Amino acid sequence: MEKDFEKKAKRAESDKVAIIKRLNILTGQIEGVKKMVNAGAYCDDVLVQLSSIFKSVKSLSNFVIERHIETCVAENLKKGKLEVLKELNNMYKRFQ
Repeated sequence: MEKDFEKKAKRAESDKVAIIKRLNILTGQIEGVKKMVNAGAYCDDVLVQLSSIFKSVKSLSNFVIERHIETCVAENLKKGKLEVLKELNNMYKRFQ
């Protein structure tokens, strides 16, 4: 089924920078956990770090969703492309 709305994000440069910065932080967190596991860190300590990573991913996801609604969804609705509402509903179910 072909979508009849624009599927390319038009992110502000500041948003791109913020997303990449946060992804780099996440990469560092994951590398740190890998080192902890290799060093035999206590399970609870590993789980605390994994919880932190989970919260960071959720926060970043929320940031991207927020920007998506403010830009992509709003733009497609202005153009009368109501199919974007189905996408938004599916996204909500995935990230709630």
